[in-house]
Amino acid sequence: MSGNFIKIATIDLTSGSIGDYPVNSNYYREYIGGSAFSARLFLDLASPDVDPLSPENPMIIMTGPLVGTKFPGTSRFTVCAKSPQTGIWGESSSGGAFGSVLKRCGLDGLIISGCASSPVVVQVIDGNISLKNAGDLWGLDSFETIDRLQEIYADHKKLKSLVIGPAGENRVKFAAICNDKANYLGRVGMGAVMGSKNLKAIVVDGNQTIPLVDEVGFNAARKSAIEAARESIVSMSLNQVGTASAMEIGMMTGDVPIKNWSVGLVDELGEELGGNTIAETILKKRKACFACPIACKPEVEIKEGKYAIGTAPGPEFETLGTFGSMTMTLDLKAVSKANDLCNRLGLDSISCGATIAFVMEAREKGYYSDKDLDGLNLDWGDGDGVIELVKKIAYRQGFGDKAAEGSASLAANLPKEAEAFLVAIKGLELPMHDPRAFHGMGLAYMMSNRGACHLQHSCQAIEQGSVSWPQAGLEDEYAGIESEGKAKMVYLSEGIGLMANNICICHFAQWAIGLELTLDGLNTATGYGLSLQEFIDIGHNSWLLKRSLNNLMGVTSNDDKLPDRILMPLEEGGTEGTVPDEELLKSEYYQVRGLDTRGFPLDQILEEAKLDFLIPMLNQAKEAS
Repeated sequence: MSGNFIKIATIDLTSGSIGDYPVNSNYYREYIGGSAFSARLFLDLASPDVDPLSPENPMIIMTGPLVGTKFPGTSRFTVCAKSPQTGIWGESSSGGAFGSVLKRCGLDGLIISGCASSPVVVQVIDGNISLKNAGDLWGLDSFETIDRLQEIYADHKKLKSLVIGPAGENRVKFAAICNDKANYLGRVGMGAVMGSKNLKAIVVDGNQTIPLVDEVGFNAARKSAIEAARESIVSMSLNQVGTASAMEIGMMTGDVPIKNWSVGLVDELGEELGGNTIAETILKKRKACFACPIACKPEVEIKEGKYAIGTAPGPEFETLGTFGSMTMTLDLKAVSKANDLCNRLGLDSISCGATIAFVMEAREKGYYSDKDLDGLNLDWGDGDGVIELVKKIAYRQGFGDKAAEGSASLAANLPKEAEAFLVAIKGLELPMHDPRAFHGMGLAYMMSNRGACHLQHSCQAIEQGSVSWPQAGLEDEYAGIESEGKAKMVYLSEGIGLMANNICICHFAQWAIGLELTLDGLNTATGYGLSLQEFIDIGHNSWLLKRSLNNLMGVTSNDDKLPDRILMPLEEGGTEGTVPDEELLKSEYYQVRGLDTRGFPLDQILEEAKLDFLIPMLNQAKEAS
């Protein structure tokens, strides 16, 4: 068994002790890596009812077996813990180069627990771990922190870092972790977990070679994967301006949410916020994650004016949605400024922009006065007001202190009628793909184990026709605005998408190179000899593991539902008159997945997945509820 070092380091920030975790080596084949491996470790390390911002909540950083090998798209890694934003299982992932360098330190992952008495940096240099004082870094924004670390570690030219900005320090519930300026672990508040531990940064530098079982076979698989990626239509589309390339077509199909999910069509949005406009106006160049041939990350330049950001990472599809169409801000430079502030201050741009859109509608409906909002002008389309509220949220100033808790918390403190325009599932604001355009996506949002998510499955590519995998049981075409029969598609796509998260391969890369080449890379590196069905089954088992963990954290069938706003048909646009059939989708899915009426996995299903150790814990949870 290879592709891993079979070594996970433990760091207790309270005591300062550092060691190796006595990991069960069977976990490597059973869970592969990434978020599933982390979920299994969490069950060994902590109680499901742990307070997310307490020292006892372990923060688990995990790579996968191909990370650091230069197999295309395998630069990713995960950070997992109980989420302070949702109160359930939390996971976030990122690309760039940090994961590859951490792996080349001779480590598959890190388990960080406790809370330092004062701000610290965790230093991992060639596998040697130590804690350094970070008092002079506390209060700096993410970019300033990274620049300062580069000065401190000037002798380490390949040093990579994870840092938090003011939002993480102030425990904003949707605080992000910044990964070398261009990459972010945005969702579910892992930056707040870092801040709660007084952990300002993690720096890594290493150059060990990743052990491979079949180096010749691996190199052949890698070469084929690179060629497939370069020839893929998915790659060609993303290479131009990144995910922003989907804005124009998304406007036509009704995929892009507008005015807090309440409007179906605004003609000028696609033109003002689309990928072509970015390319023609502010795009400077494209960048790639470590060893990735796709290069989907736009870098933009705005040198002058009130929205100047210099040269910086540009807004991608999700941010163009949350800060653009959702708030009706049609100024691309204003959206880019809001994106840059989220990057520097350390905020998830999806939850932040969606929360501000919720506030705008609440103000319009009379739930907030201008005085409540510290005098901010939050009319639809007021980019300046949006930008000021972003700052207030990061520093928890004035109304920003309330907004820092997220839209679900704001709604809970308003009259019940406000729930009609709250758009979140299990406490997590929806990504910027409208389930009214693709009903399978709605079901996938409902059943995602970290709250509404478009990266816990492959529904987006399959339902929109970007990929076709009949060898995995998925047909060539699925009508977006139909609900019947989507449960099987979602179930199969979860198995595939979750394996991407376990391997730590970018979903875009997996779509581009295909399942067989992904599997070839995994098998030649590790020697697991998995068939395609075994590969997908491990993905299914990953879903069951996380679902069971969420059941232990209080999730039931009552939480598997779409927001009221999504069940409101729009009067125009690509989704005119259609909404997902929530009851049909859910009932078919429960049958396919093997869940009881309360949303718990059936004992037989857990036994077949070799997760029967969970049965006594789940039975106890059922009795207690």
